[in-house]
Amino acid sequence: MEKLVEFAGNNMWLVLALMISFFMVIFSELRRKASGMVNVDAVHAVKLINNDAIVIDLRSADAYSQGHIVGARNIPADELEAKIEGLAGMKDKPVVTVCEAGITSTKAVATLKTAGFESAFGVKGGMAGWKEAGLPIVGGKKTKSKKTKNK
Repeated sequence: MEKLVEFAGNNMWLVLALMISFFMVIFSELRRKASGMVNVDAVHAVKLINNDAIVIDLRSADAYSQGHIVGARNIPADELEAKIEGLAGMKDKPVVTVCEAGITSTKAVATLKTAGFESAFGVKGGMAGWKEAGLPIVGGKKTKSKKTKNK
């Protein structure tokens, strides 16, 4: 204990920088928790989806048709507020929002929380994070597989 006090006395600026960093991390985490905006990684999102979470894809219809999470509903971000009443009966279920990179979904989570949704989450990294985790996506159009001819 004496060596710790001696170190702190000899390296006052270093200890001060450490303390400031520590309190900044604690403050930012508490602020994030208090605001209710929670982003989850793709693996945690899968756990929520497996427990009957609603998935809302905030991307454009074109991006949605190129590939989306299984069972996701496409509600573009600019239409979310107008269509939120249609989801009112599901306020008690968890909601997972996904966008292209994870930025728009954070705003959507705030909108959903304001509308009374108890647990709304955004996917960290959006669809890019989902794909990076190696999780499956489905396309909007089903294609027939071509049969190969034996020669």
